[in-house]
Amino acid sequence: MGAPRVVLASASPRRRELLAAAGLAFSIEPADVDETLSGFDDPRDAALELAERKARAVAERRRGEDAFVIGSDTIVAVPATGGWRLLGKAADEREEREMLDCLSGTRHAVLTGVCIVRAADLTPFRDAELTWVRLRELSTAEIDAYVASGEWRDKAGGYAIQETADRFVVGLEEGGFDNVVGLPVGLTLALLRRAGWVGP
Repeated sequence: MGAPRVVLASASPRRRELLAAAGLAFSIEPADVDETLSGFDDPRDAALELAERKARAVAERRRGEDAFVIGSDTIVAVPATGGWRLLGKAADEREEREMLDCLSGTRHAVLTGVCIVRAADLTPFRDAELTWVRLRELSTAEIDAYVASGEWRDKAGGYAIQETADRFVVGLEEGGFDNVVGLPVGLTLALLRRAGWVGP
């Protein structure tokens, strides 16, 4: 019998690179699920629920197999009166400008939910990691240039810390850089082991 398969339920090149850098052997099978944030008030709840939706959608196709499916979702959240303003992926340039205006000069939360669904019995194992990010004040010209670059597309919160937006970042607090990129690798490996995966 071969080793159990690890399946990444994401098409994200950033998550793929992070897992590969950790030395993990895995296949990719993107999940097609609703990622809208309406109905969620708490960023942790949103990140965990969306991560589980992704992992479960792929695990359902592999029900009964000796496979472990990784789902992950990253939410950017800005403290607001009475709670949080949750930011997913900007749909267009107008929404991207609004996000950058909202994030400019803030200390905001980046939460990544990770869920491992064991395909053999569809049991979920999930947790989330939090990183606080400080962004400096952004000028209108900087926002215009970043919007024009297109780098923000398909990025939670409308920016990519691992690309040119790193120049906007003053610093990180608590969690790690990989969490802001989109996959906390240490947490992911710990959840895989909790689910029964045996690997490097």
